[in-house]
Amino acid sequence: MGQIKDFLTSNHLKTKRDYHARSVNEKPVFATLAKKFDQDYWDGPREIGYGGYKDDGRWSGVAEKFLSFYNLSENASILDIGCGKGFLLNQLHIKRPDLKIKGIDVSSYALNNAPSSVRPFLEIGSAENANFEKNSFDLVVSLNTLHNLELPDLVSALKKIESFSNGKSYICVESYSSEQEKWNLMRWQLTCEAFYTPREWEWIFSLANYTGDYEFIFFE
Repeated sequence: MGQIKDFLTSNHLKTKRDYHARSVNEKPVFATLAKKFDQDYWDGPREIGYGGYKDDGRWSGVAEKFLSFYNLSENASILDIGCGKGFLLNQLHIKRPDLKIKGIDVSSYALNNAPSSVRPFLEIGSAENANFEKNSFDLVVSLNTLHNLELPDLVSALKKIESFSNGKSYICVESYSSEQEKWNLMRWQLTCEAFYTPREWEWIFSLANYTGDYEFIFFE
C-alpha cells in the first residue's frame, strides 16, 4: 500500500457539527432522501446533507497539495471518482490548465451544478462500474465517496482505481478509532455503508490489491 496522507483532515476538522441534531427519529427519512444524491442532499436542509454545497475556498488549498505532492507533468491526466460538483477539478484546472481532467459521479444534479468551465469533462458514473482503459490516468482520486458503497462494490471500486491508475492514486474514507468517534460517525452519517476502523480499511485495501495513498477522516 501507499502512504497515509493529510490532504483533507485539516479542512474536515474546521467544520462544526451538531451530532445531536442528526440523531433524531426522522433520521431514517433524511438518510433515504440523502441517498438519492439529488438537490436535497447537496443544497437542501442541513439535516439531509450539506445544507448548500459551495466552493468556499477550501478546494484551492487541496488542489495545491495534490499538485505539490504528486508533481504531475505537463498534460498529465487526472480522474476524480465521485467528483460531486467538480470543485476540486475546477481548482486543478485553474491552477494547471494543461492538465487533462475527468470526473464521474452518480448525481446528475451535482454535475449539472458544477462550474461551467469543467462541466464538459464530467459524466455520470459510479466507482464500481466505471469503465476506463488500464493505466489511462496519471492520478486517480476519490474523496469521501467509497465509504458509501457496500463491501462487494467497495472492493470492486478499489480494484478499478488500481487498474485505471498509472501508478498514482489517493482515496479518502470515513473511519473511527474510538467508541466516541464511532458514535459520532453513526449519528452524523447519512449515506455511509462502510463503517470500518483503520485496521479494517487497510485489510480491505490489501484484499483489493490497492497500492495507492489514502486518508482517514475521523469525527472527534
